[in-house]
Amino acid sequence: MDDYRAIADAVAADIAAGRLQPGHRLPPQRRFARDRRIASSTAARVYAELTRRGLVTGEVGRGTFVRAGLPPAEPALAEPTAARVDLELNFPVLPGQPEQLAAALDGLLRPDALGAALRQVGVAGAPAARDAAAELLARADWRPDPDRILFAGNGRQAIAAAVAALVPVGGRLGVEALTYPVVKGIAARLGLTLVPLATDDEGLLPEALEPAALHAVYVQPVLHNPLGVTMSRARRSEFAATVRELDLSVVEDTIYAFLRDEPPVASAAPEHTVLVDSLSKRLAPGLSLGFVVPPVRLHESLASALRSGTWGPQAFALDAAVRWISDGTAHEVQAAKRADAARRQQLVREHLDDFAVHADPAAYHCWWELPSHWRAETFVAAAARRGIAVSPAGAFTVGSGHAPNAVRLALASPPEPVLASALHTLAALARATPEDETAIS
Repeated sequence: MDDYRAIADAVAADIAAGRLQPGHRLPPQRRFARDRRIASSTAARVYAELTRRGLVTGEVGRGTFVRAGLPPAEPALAEPTAARVDLELNFPVLPGQPEQLAAALDGLLRPDALGAALRQVGVAGAPAARDAAAELLARADWRPDPDRILFAGNGRQAIAAAVAALVPVGGRLGVEALTYPVVKGIAARLGLTLVPLATDDEGLLPEALEPAALHAVYVQPVLHNPLGVTMSRARRSEFAATVRELDLSVVEDTIYAFLRDEPPVASAAPEHTVLVDSLSKRLAPGLSLGFVVPPVRLHESLASALRSGTWGPQAFALDAAVRWISDGTAHEVQAAKRADAARRQQLVREHLDDFAVHADPAAYHCWWELPSHWRAETFVAAAARRGIAVSPAGAFTVGSGHAPNAVRLALASPPEPVLASALHTLAALARATPEDETAIS
């Protein structure tokens, strides 16, 4: 084993044993080299190795700090947190919603209907299912052609199939510089390179597409996760014109679009856009269904990707969705969730008004640029000690660039009084310093 790795192992052991705490600043590399009696080049390799292992994070102009914890084995935000107050994952289920959904399934539980719902089903579903999906996905002046709709087991599978169909192994997928963490895991498993693209307060910048030499681009144009921004109609038109000019394929993730009545990119660039969506946010995560709306020219390749990846739908979930859509239950739940998200954003404004919080009034999440005396990883660890799980900017950052000093708050999961209390606690924590935060109750 090379000497630098042995030294990195020793530092890693100090971190694991708690001798180096989350947020602890390591000495500058030159001093580290002097203290360890090693060359400066060896010290640089030690720090690079610790960064590669996910044990430390470097901040330009500030130094190198011990991370709040070891990186998870799965992509960030992939599983529900065990923390007492979950502001990390967004799975809105409203009071009374289970009863509302159950009532619509009474007929499905009859033996004859249930027997049909337990059958094998293809990725194209049945005509009735495609018609229902078209009704659910329609917004503004856009409605998808039912004959183009395909089904996946959930939204993540819909994204994976779309990316697999559009980008070859070793290919380049453009994404917003801060993006949905699951896409990072999908790209790693498919052997793709993610290319971070610049954004502003209206979303992805169209001029960033051409020099990136991409095979496709993944974009969240409505209520972007984590930033919460929505493309203006002018930006959406400019983006659509650019992808048409470049003949570039787009994976448009509309998972949160039900909270705002905005036309999709697919309405402006239909022959270049694969729209993906799911039931997980609209209705509930436990009985999910993914939707894929490809252009005609990509229909068969998307269907093939869904089948080969075994990412097709379950018949029971598909039949349940058709019933919820057809009897109006799905639209009633979506309307209630719009009102619920608006109330939760009001709580954010009441408790975090003094801070640099960016949020759309319709969104189920917000982006918090922390005060300068806090680092995101240290703040996340301090919040966890108070039983509150939040997501650091690093979970969403693509590439090796510097992660913003910010956290995302997912607002949907806890009851409103619990959310209000958690926001109050986080505000008090942010006003303190890392040195005196242990005194906060």
